[in-house]
Amino acid sequence: MTTRTKIFIDGDAGTTGLEIRERLAGREDISLVSLPPETRKDAAAKRDILASVDIAILCLPDDAARETVALCDALGAVAPRLLDASTAHRVAEGWVYGFAELCKGQAAAIARARRVANVGCYATGAIALLRPLVDAGLIRPDQPLTINAISGYSGGGRQMIEAYERGEAPAFELYALGLEHKHVPEIMAYSKLSERPLFVPSVGNFRQGMLVSIPLALNGLPGKPKAEDFERAYAGHYAEAKHVRLAAAPTSGKLDPLALNGADDMEVFVIANEARRHALLVARLDNLGKGAAGAAVQNLDLMMGKTAVVSA
Repeated sequence: MTTRTKIFIDGDAGTTGLEIRERLAGREDISLVSLPPETRKDAAAKRDILASVDIAILCLPDDAARETVALCDALGAVAPRLLDASTAHRVAEGWVYGFAELCKGQAAAIARARRVANVGCYATGAIALLRPLVDAGLIRPDQPLTINAISGYSGGGRQMIEAYERGEAPAFELYALGLEHKHVPEIMAYSKLSERPLFVPSVGNFRQGMLVSIPLALNGLPGKPKAEDFERAYAGHYAEAKHVRLAAAPTSGKLDPLALNGADDMEVFVIANEARRHALLVARLDNLGKGAAGAAVQNLDLMMGKTAVVSA
């Protein structure tokens, strides 16, 4: 008889929580437990359910996630392991970053962790592009960088989703024009950047899908690399990765942000004009897949001992 892992999704009515619940529904190795709607804000009821499960997945606003973590702190030895999909603990001490393809040994660290912070959607693409190149010495940690990104509106929370689905939102808009964004600290920390990048996010009038792009002047980089140097670094870094792969630059000169919707994969592209010594690095993913719920389920599987979920 299969032993079931008891899982509680705290915040399963939100976009990411619903996606995770749908992905886990019907799995014979998991028993999903939940709070009745009328007790979701009852701290005692939440404390009791936390004490009864193996792993709790937090799909909450940051402050609410911290409150749930505080409840777990008070439980001592009966506290569950935690997988936090909020921004609250991504660079916090004592938490393992939930991007299994980050570097050698990261998947193993997630597998044995008591507390895992799920990676952010934009950060997934940016770190996937930058970390292998920083590790290879092709980009300096203090390199001035611009990161551009576009996401489907499902990543923007309930108010944004409702505005788009009512037809009240524009076809495209830049946002976070104060040049502050909650994903920048994790991008810097896990890409090993010492210089803060200029991050320019935007949202399009499509539900899900994402492109993250980084333009580079090749002559301003260490050793004045060529496109094949980047491709070699990515091919080596992701050689055994199941869900991240180097893809060929499109011959059409175009990239569709929706192409990986419904998948838990991510593609990285190196698009270069050697005559101009310019390059464009692009990551393509589903912001609800590898950028959120898909990554959370991958991390959950690692925490449950299913290490094959990261290898090709």
